Amino acid sequence: MSEMLLSSRNLAFELYEVLDAEALTQRERFAEHNRETFDAAIGTARTIAEKFFAPHNRKGDENEPRYENGEAVLIPEVKPAVDAFLQAGFLNAARSFEAGGMQLPTLLSQACFAHFQSANAASTSYPFLTMGAANLIESFGDEEQKQRYLQPMIDGRFFGTMALTEPHAGSSLSDIRTRAELAADGTYRLRGNKIFISGGDHPLSENIVHMVLAKLPDAPSGVKGISLFIVPKFLVNDDGTLGKRNDVLLAGLFHKMGWRGTTSTALNFGDNGECIGHLVGKPHQGLTYMFQMMNEARIGVGMGAVMLGYAGYLYSLEYARERPQGRLPDSKNPDTAPVSIIQHADVKRMLLTQKAYVEGAFDLGLYAARLFDDTTTGETEVVRKQAHELLDLLTPIVKSWPSEFCLKANELAIQILGGHGYTREYPVEQYYRDNRLNPIHEGTHGIQSLDLLGRKLAQNGGAGLKQLIMLIADTAARAQAYEGLTALRQPLEQLVARLQAVTIGLLTDLGQGKINSSLANSALYLKVFGHTVIGWRWLEQAIRAEEGLAKGNQPDVNFYKGKLQAARYFLTWEVPGCHHELAILEARDDTCLAMQDSWF
Repeated sequence: MSEMLLSSRNLAFELYEVLDAEALTQRERFAEHNRETFDAAIGTARTIAEKFFAPHNRKGDENEPRYENGEAVLIPEVKPAVDAFLQAGFLNAARSFEAGGMQLPTLLSQACFAHFQSANAASTSYPFLTMGAANLIESFGDEEQKQRYLQPMIDGRFFGTMALTEPHAGSSLSDIRTRAELAADGTYRLRGNKIFISGGDHPLSENIVHMVLAKLPDAPSGVKGISLFIVPKFLVNDDGTLGKRNDVLLAGLFHKMGWRGTTSTALNFGDNGECIGHLVGKPHQGLTYMFQMMNEARIGVGMGAVMLGYAGYLYSLEYARERPQGRLPDSKNPDTAPVSIIQHADVKRMLLTQKAYVEGAFDLGLYAARLFDDTTTGETEVVRKQAHELLDLLTPIVKSWPSEFCLKANELAIQILGGHGYTREYPVEQYYRDNRLNPIHEGTHGIQSLDLLGRKLAQNGGAGLKQLIMLIADTAARAQAYEGLTALRQPLEQLVARLQAVTIGLLTDLGQGKINSSLANSALYLKVFGHTVIGWRWLEQAIRAEEGLAKGNQPDVNFYKGKLQAARYFLTWEVPGCHHELAILEARDDTCLAMQDSWF
């Protein structure tokens, strides 16, 4: 069962051979940990995911939350699973011992969370949303807010959400209409509507703390006028007990193609004029604050996409090994026994493509977690600053690349199962439907591409980009020690060189005010940049695989050879194709930009 969630050997490879998780134990914050405690946490996560989350993944899909008497009703299996997650301490995996946490590095907490995301993305979302909301209050709330709302969230009594999207505005947060007015008692009265609020109502906790974006009466226009408010489902008394129901109404549930077990809600705030909220931090700084939770969520969405792709890959791999069908092209005797379909070259192609996508993206997601650890516990201020700059640059890739290409992996998993693949008797169609939401969750590809090309590349004088180029160059230089990696290294080096030239040209045009033409094809830029990053991560994995082979540990030979073959696939099949997109970017092609509404 465990290998249907995540390859334990691949996880160990990432943690201890590629990302050097054990080095983190040399830092003061993690000094009480070692590989044994890391592996124990991972083992616990795997056990709970297998026992409580995976068994109801299909049932949750087939029995969506129901709207009854103004409340959301879930299947009964969700609460025991979430309770097991809480009781094992995973809600506070990265929080300090003093705060009741496990004080794990983010790298290890993400490794643990990966098992839950693979087992049941929908049920996992409830505690994950709570973590993000709790971190937001911890960073920007005042002491009273922390005592009244944060502590019960840490204790697992209150859950949390983020309420951004409105019916008329979608992703355009500058156009939100939810309003907040100061009341005589120092609290605020909110009025407005929010949609697509994941976890906006459920029976899993005593209370739900909504982190709501709204505008004050004197707010400047646009995103500079957005403030952040805590709006609880139930008011909380001074002694911590629950008071009356707040004026927050569950208006209804949305019915999605995937993640059906997660309530997707429409919430009305202040229909009766009595929706009480508490301002977080300073007025008009809400979007700045919310970006912390949004960036955490973007990385979480990326890892969720990885794990759904991973689950589909492992299932289709097992199926291909067990399913006999057909004979190899050079076998002319119809009386010979059929071979398992994994023997067919085209099935190998589809499996290898999946492996390259999901294991490349998995590496990137864990690398991002490792960077986050460096932002908080790096040895020097310079190290912490550099880690923050690089993580900021990579966040659009961590979110969007897995959402696109691990979804493609799910598509290939369906193809491998053939006619069985799109039936509901097999899980791969659900993995695809669940994963199809991730290209939209927390900002579409278009939004992420505008963020990358229009903002992230040039910020801080391009510090993050310069770091990335240096890191890729370092990996390529180390790869020169292995003759077998020459054919893998050279396509990446060629792509990086051309990408740098195209990037300089685009940034120059942006600096000259040619904004629309420069950003028109930003989605292509995002794809090429993502392939460059994944290509780098695969070259890094290939080096570690060569190092592993050199040790001569016989049981690991096939594992390392599989790594090298996947690296070979990505760097020699996928990376060279990016030059087509770069040619379009170089030419500032306006095919899409010049299209007119009336021509469709």
